[in-house]
Amino acid sequence: MRKYLKVSLWPALVVIAIVGVLSAFYLGPKYVGKSWFETDEFSWQLESLYSDLSVNELNSIDPDKATKKFSVTEREIEDYRNHYGTLPEQLDNIERQYRTRIAEAKENKNETLLMALVKERNGKLDDIKENFENTEHVEQKILKEKGRQLAAVLKQQSENVARNFAVNYDFTDVETGEHFTKGDVSQPAAFKKEFNEVHGLFFAHSLTDASLDQYVQSDADVPFRLNHEDLQQAEIPLRKLKGTLTIPKAALAGGALQDNVRVFNGEKKMLYMSWLIAAMAIAALFTAVKFKKEWVIGTKESAAYRKWKFDVQIAGLFFAATVFLLYVQSAANTIPYAGLRHPSYYTMNLIEFMLFGYLPAGLVAFQLVNLTEQIKQPGYLDRALKDTFAVSLARNIRDLFSNWKLGTQFLLLLVIFFLAGIGFVGMFLAPELAVVYAFCVVFIALPALILFVRRGAYLNRLFAATEAMAAGQLTQGIPVIGRSPLAKHAANLNNLRDGVRVSVNEQAKSERLKTELITNVSHDLRTPLTSIITYTDLLKDDTLSAEERTKYVGIIDQKSQRLKTLIEDLFEVSKMASGNLELVKQHVDLNQLMQQALAEHADDFTESGLDVRISLPEVPVYALVDGQKLWRVLDNLLINALKYSLPGTRIYVNLQKSGNQARITMKNIAKYEIGDNTDELFERFKRGDESRQTEGSGLGLAIAQSIVELHGGRMDVEVDGDLFKVTIDIAAG
Repeated sequence: MRKYLKVSLWPALVVIAIVGVLSAFYLGPKYVGKSWFETDEFSWQLESLYSDLSVNELNSIDPDKATKKFSVTEREIEDYRNHYGTLPEQLDNIERQYRTRIAEAKENKNETLLMALVKERNGKLDDIKENFENTEHVEQKILKEKGRQLAAVLKQQSENVARNFAVNYDFTDVETGEHFTKGDVSQPAAFKKEFNEVHGLFFAHSLTDASLDQYVQSDADVPFRLNHEDLQQAEIPLRKLKGTLTIPKAALAGGALQDNVRVFNGEKKMLYMSWLIAAMAIAALFTAVKFKKEWVIGTKESAAYRKWKFDVQIAGLFFAATVFLLYVQSAANTIPYAGLRHPSYYTMNLIEFMLFGYLPAGLVAFQLVNLTEQIKQPGYLDRALKDTFAVSLARNIRDLFSNWKLGTQFLLLLVIFFLAGIGFVGMFLAPELAVVYAFCVVFIALPALILFVRRGAYLNRLFAATEAMAAGQLTQGIPVIGRSPLAKHAANLNNLRDGVRVSVNEQAKSERLKTELITNVSHDLRTPLTSIITYTDLLKDDTLSAEERTKYVGIIDQKSQRLKTLIEDLFEVSKMASGNLELVKQHVDLNQLMQQALAEHADDFTESGLDVRISLPEVPVYALVDGQKLWRVLDNLLINALKYSLPGTRIYVNLQKSGNQARITMKNIAKYEIGDNTDELFERFKRGDESRQTEGSGLGLAIAQSIVELHGGRMDVEVDGDLFKVTIDIAAG
């Protein structure tokens, strides 16, 4: 319980202490050791008093004498004459004013009224005519008006005397010797001021510019106005006075002066009392209610606060500190007046203290302790800064403008709608801007809105198309409209759709080929292995003759060699696929290499009844290749032709050089129906005879293609009906 009491008291003591310290700096110079007569408020009242005394008592103006010195300018005469329009306009105006009244008097046969109205009308008409004909007549009227205005200004100034306490004075004009006195300056005085050549003379003005300006602004419509140049023509001198001015002590017995002194002394007492309370609060903060971090660390509130992002914590601290500082500054400047307020203000002051002083003080301390403890943790600041809303916003802005066209359009639309909202409110404040606002709406805001709606609709269509793609619907394309970033995105989605569709097809094909591969490998490995097992079991029979044993052993040897060849081909393909096959390149004559490969299988071609047509260049064709590996390519292609060519047909073998390229071509007529999908012939264990009646691993073309590609070359297969054509391009030189 004692801990919670200290926690509750600490923010209040902090507010009281800081307010007391600040008030000493702000208000100490005004109150400490000072009386009311040394305050700025009294100085301002005294200056107002000096002004009132100067105009109304010490240097008053005689309006009649001043008016005689006024002059009239040609501009004033013209302004007076034409103030109500030209001569015809003024005459017509008077005629219209009296026309109805004169007609009514005639109708009522009121001769007396009729004669009076006609006389009054004629008099005004004659006066207007004389204004335009007689300059001296106009000058006299202007001078009379200036005199009237001057008298009105002086009367108004005398009625606005700001003096609120009695004074005595005894002055002498240093230039004329004229004497001015009021009251007895020798009486005991609450305030006394001497004016002389040493301490400064009393300068008594006649009419202040402020008084004249105030009258000019408040007077009714007149042809012209009294101005400062008129006062200068009156040559009203500035009086220089010396003497004494006092405020008698009797003035403190009542009235406004007594109230001012009483209020000032009350404010001083209140300030001294607040300083005493602040000193007690400071003592308590360093002793009985000394702050402890344990009040904050480890609490549920602290754990919840530390989950906030770092910039939110900083913003919260800044807000609480700002509210707190504004409150203590305001409170420090208003302490002296607290005792003078109505009791109803105390409830409001208590609410302000709790909301803007007490709570912010506690929040500032709570946040400072948590932030300090967090920052002490190694690496916390780096992690926290990367995870702020500000950094996230910066990243989002960067990503928004990664496409400058889209980002600029978005920002422009945002600015247009923002300005449209401001313009809508401004139209009600200034209706004359409605035309400008309507123009901006029709030609700027409305096109921007149409563009925004169109782009938004297009974006929703892109969303729908993307969802359809995610659901596996890859047949329908997205329409590409215009050249906007959204249109570019639609084109990219179409490309992605096409790529996904191709990928799906390739994946289906790969799954199919994988299944066939497993089936074919199992069949090709199992067939010779089954024969070996079968004939091995037969050899276990002791009744077999020597001839039969020899026959069975021969079959086992044949099947073993077949199994060995198949496994070696598998290893070789695997090495090629993994890139572990090493090439020993040398300059090899492809012409000679081709002849060797053909010679190797010459007897086989003869026995098979195939006619080989060879077209080789007469000069060597050199290439930097691994001769052994490239010979394997030619051997595989020739074996492939032997196995799958239709008997009695021709096989065409061609070698030619074109520039830096050597091209090897083999063509034959297939005895099995190949089909149109030539790419699958390069797949492992893929054979031309789907029934797999011929021997072979099905790896021939796959091995050949891998070797050619390792040499940087290219191997293509073309099928035109039963015509099977293989082309190899490889660098020569």
